[in-house]
Parts: sequence; C-alpha cells; structure tokens
Amino acid sequence: MWGLVPLFWPLLKPSGAVEILAHRMVWSLAVVVIALLVVRRWAWVRELLGQPRKLGLLVVAATVISVNWGLYIWSVNTGHVVEASLGYFINPLVTIAMGVLLLKERLRPAQWTAVGVGLAAVLVLAIGYGQPPWISLALAFSFATYGLVKKKVNIGGLESLAAETVILFVPALGYLLWLGASGDATFGPEGAGHAALLAATGVVTAVPLVCFGAAAIRVPLSTLGLLQYLAPVFQFLLGILYFHEAMPAERWAGFALVWAALSILTWDALRTARRTRAGAEALRRAEAGTPPKAAPRAQPPDGARTVGRVESSASGAGASGAGASGAGASGE
Repeated sequence: MWGLVPLFWPLLKPSGAVEILAHRMVWSLAVVVIALLVVRRWAWVRELLGQPRKLGLLVVAATVISVNWGLYIWSVNTGHVVEASLGYFINPLVTIAMGVLLLKERLRPAQWTAVGVGLAAVLVLAIGYGQPPWISLALAFSFATYGLVKKKVNIGGLESLAAETVILFVPALGYLLWLGASGDATFGPEGAGHAALLAATGVVTAVPLVCFGAAAIRVPLSTLGLLQYLAPVFQFLLGILYFHEAMPAERWAGFALVWAALSILTWDALRTARRTRAGAEALRRAEAGTPPKAAPRAQPPDGARTVGRVESSASGAGASGAGASGAGASGE
C-alpha cells in the first residue's frame, strides 16, 4: 500500500503539502473512531491516561510521523519520488542501526556488512548530488524513529493510531479553519470530487499504519526493518517508469550499493531462518527419540544383556549430541 501511494498525492493538487497533511490528520481520526466503534475497544483509553510515559511517547510518535508524512507528500508532488524511495530503502539500515545503539540488539557479521555498505551508498550519493540526500535521510530517520517509539509504546496498532490522531487533530483542524477563513482552502472551492479525495486521505493513512503498528509490537526491530524495503521498490519503479525522473550515473551507483546492502540482509535473514528451523527440528527429533520406559520382561542371557547396555548407551549419547546441536542453532 505504501508503495503505490505516490499515485494518490498528485490527484490532490492544487492543495499544498501542508493542507494535505492537515486533512490527512483530521480524516484519519474519523476513520479510526469508526473502526473502534466497530470492534468496541475502548478500555485502553483509561489505561493509557494513567500512564504518562506512554502518553509522552505517543506525542513523540505523532510529531515524528507528521514530519514524515508532510515531507513525503511534498517530495512526491514536487518531483522527488525517486529520492523519497531512497529514503525508504535506507530506512531498514537505519532501523537496524537504532536496534543496536538504543535497544542493544546484537548484529551478525552480515548485518554489520550491510550497514557499512549502506553508509558507503550515502557517501556516493552525497558526492553525486553535491550535498547529502537530505530528503532521503530525513524520511529514513523520521520513520525509523517512529518504528522505535511504537516498539517502546507497545500497544495495539489501532489503539496507537487513535491516540496519535487525537494528538494531531486539534492543530490540524485549527490550521484548516484558519486556511478557510483566509480564503486559501481548496476543500470545497475545488468541487465535490476534490473534497472526496481529501477525505479519502484518512483511509489511505489509517489502513497501512494500523498494519505497521500491529507488526511493530510483534516482530524484532531488525526484522521489521528488513520488511520495509518492499514499499520503496514500487516507489522507485513509479519514479522511473511513470513520473520519468532522471537517473544520472551517480544516482544509479548509490542505489546499486543500497540494493547490495539489502541483498546481504535478505540472504542473512534467510540463512538464519533455515538454521533456526534446522536446529528446532533436530531438537524435536532428539526429544522424540528418547526411548520410553519399557515394561519388565524376562531377562535374556548374560551376553545379550551386555550388548543391550552398550547399544543403549550409544543411543543416549547420540540423542544428547543432537539436542546440543539443536540448542546451539536455535540460539544463533
């Protein structure tokens, strides 16, 4: 959904980025309230009001995501779709780095390599542009910060979005009222179709954010970062094939390094998942292979009893070794 949203924002012209952002905040609250009425989940409101720390974190989340939204809308509507997509390509690397620095998550060597290649990509792009890719970096850091805060808040996706939109509602509505009073608003003067599109920003905003909020409290931050590069693939292709933005050689070189970093992350994630599954399977087989206690039976001759004891000892040692191997793989 986030990958296709660049097709939507140009439909809202001649509205400016700030006006679109304000409508996005106001109509998102309407969508979320309807959703809460359908699912009948309100008990969280009282609990949240009794937790000032979580409320403070939600204020931070609301502020950061509003910056991200506004900058992204402006980027798309001013011909910077490719640069915006770069921000979301970089975002997984920033998210992983934050996981290490702030959450003390441990990285594997391949992940460290990917982060290093990503830094090299930013340097190449900075040299090519003549300045750092500020739009890309601002989008990457703002959204990575949003993901980190959502991880800390640890409440449901719908509930979290409801709280954030309540925080954003008053300033957004105040701005729209001021815009209307000054005669600069486009909601209404541009026709019913345009007004309907502005109202649809609530749906466009709420649905993917609810999905993201639900995922942020269920998966590791490093995994969340890995999954987030799916959207910029669509955005990049739209920027090149649909919006026909320029791609000079230095931009291709920078993107190639970013894609190399993401390829390393993907390979490492798949390899780790395979090892974890193999370890769990080995442990399961080892546990299933433990011989049950047998019922008493007639004693065989002395020679057969000796062979049986030796075979039993060998079998037990093999099972223990498999269990240790499985535990090691699972730990990795």
